[in-house]
Formats: sequence, structure tokens, C-alpha cells
Amino acid sequence: MTLPKIISMYWFQTGTISFTACFVQMYFVHYLGTVNSYILFLMALDRYVAICHPLKYPIVLKNSNIQILSITAWIIAKAGPLMLVIRAYPLPYCSSNIINHCFCDHIGITTLACVNRAPYALPALIFAMFVLLGPLAFIVFSYSAIIIAVVRIANAQGRIKSLSTSSTQLIIISLYYLPRCFVYLANHAGIKFSSEVRIVIIMVYSLIPPMINPIIYCLRAKDMRESLLKKVNGCIFPKKAQVSAISS
Repeated sequence: MTLPKIISMYWFQTGTISFTACFVQMYFVHYLGTVNSYILFLMALDRYVAICHPLKYPIVLKNSNIQILSITAWIIAKAGPLMLVIRAYPLPYCSSNIINHCFCDHIGITTLACVNRAPYALPALIFAMFVLLGPLAFIVFSYSAIIIAVVRIANAQGRIKSLSTSSTQLIIISLYYLPRCFVYLANHAGIKFSSEVRIVIIMVYSLIPPMINPIIYCLRAKDMRESLLKKVNGCIFPKKAQVSAISS
């Protein structure tokens, strides 16, 4: 529900949102961001086991384990954003009702409250750093181990194949984590920059990874490429209908 509001705000100049809807949007922004962080963690785990422990891969990451890990990520991600909303909703908001942002988030909303923001900002920072730095620490460890394992591969073709499967994930991870960590840390460290720059940075990690994820992970799979090419060829060069005339 974030992207439609951004489109309506910039294209149709309708940048208003109700008080309750703003908090609903804040919940989904932080909830889906948390889920995305956990999913990137699971993707790094998949690459780590596949390259560093290939013989254990069918046992460790069998379908049932993947389903359990995925469902767990979606469930436990609810707690933190829900806590942020419950603590921020009843605050007295007697300041401006204009959020200098393109969507509602915890920082943008709580800065409008007429109370000391520190008791609310610290738990939010701890939550954000846990969600970001926890998976990021394992991701850095896993890709360091992957690079070491790839260097030890004697076959040059095997090294290229292993790196190609991991490089795209590393690009997505960098686009998501680096700008996000910078925004959170800069805000709490007192680093000032214009709101336009802040919005651009947030759009980088909010929109670009979801946009290029389907392209990367669908087109890299051989069966997906072949299926897509068949669909495209079928649309461009439709088969001629064969009509059989029955002579009387």
C-alpha cells in the first residue's frame, strides 16, 4: 500500500492520508521490510550451504525445512512493527501534520509528537539494528566463506558458475542493506542532509530491489527463460489456424 500512495502523491498531487491509515501504512512498511531482511538471510543461508557444504544441502535445506523457515520469518516479523505502532499511536500529536517523507514511517511520525522522542526512538533503533545487522552479520560471514570456498575450486568453470549464482544476490543485498543502514545510523548520529536526498536513498532500497528481483531470479532460470520465450514467440508469431474443409 506504499507505492500506490507515492504514485498518487507525485502524479495526482493527492498527498493526504488519514491518521489511522498512516499508522496502518507504517506497520506494513516496517513489517514487509523486516520480512525482506529475513528472506535475504535465508537466501544467504541457501547459498552458503549449497557452496560450502554441498553434500549436506539435500538434508539441511529440504522442502519441509525451507517451508518452516519461511513461515517462521513471516510470523516473527510481526512483533517488532506491531510494538512500534502500539507505542506511537497514542502519542499527542500537536505539531505539524505534514510528514516530510513520501510514506509514513516511525521516524517521520514520531518527530511530529509533542513529547520527548528519546524513549520511543531508542527501542525503534534497537529493533532496526537487530533486524538489519543480525541478518547482515550472517550474510557477511556466509559470503566471506563462499569466496574462500570458490577460490579453492580448482576448476575455473566451476568458480565462474559459483560466483555467478552468488553475485546477483550480493548486488540485491547491497542495494537493500547499505542505504537502509546509512539512513538509520545517520538519523540517530545527528548527520543532517536534505529531505530530497533522504527520500531518494529510501526509494533506492525500497523500490529497486523488488523491481529487479523478478528479472534476476526468473530470467536466470533456464526453464523460466524457455517458458517466457515460448510465450513471447507465441504472441509475435501466432500459429495459423488450420481449417479442414469436409467435401460433401
